[in-house]
Amino acid sequence: MSRATRVLGFSWPALVGLAALAAPRVVLHDLDVIEEGTFVNGLFVFLPPLCWIAAVLWRRPPRPFLTVVVIGAIYAVFLAAGHQLLWEESFGARPPALGGNLAGLDPTAQERIIRAAAVVSSLVTGLLVGAVTGAVAALLCRLVPAPKGGR
Repeated sequence: MSRATRVLGFSWPALVGLAALAAPRVVLHDLDVIEEGTFVNGLFVFLPPLCWIAAVLWRRPPRPFLTVVVIGAIYAVFLAAGHQLLWEESFGARPPALGGNLAGLDPTAQERIIRAAAVVSSLVTGLLVGAVTGAVAALLCRLVPAPKGGR
């Protein structure tokens, strides 16, 4: 058993698999297949973190908060990569542009700045989702008795 498995309660492939549950929303949203505020979008938003919580309640890792933060960090990478890979499909001929004093900046420089900001935003979003979900999972691990018979 690896150190990560002992501390996080899951193997790396399992952690990546759990994070990947949230990846389809990135693709579907960026391709305008699903829209914000719809029931289907809500399923894609809330179901993966609920699965993360269920997995933690089932496996009872030693550090549930850390486990889910790691899942969120992996999801953050998927989120950032997905947005970058689907940039052209998402924006087409009308990419976002800077305004104000930066409006006159070279379009290539503007794109690099905006893409970098999108990466940072994706990483922060994934980590926040992991932290909030991890806090809920850790609390539930304290409140909900472990199933009899162990894992």
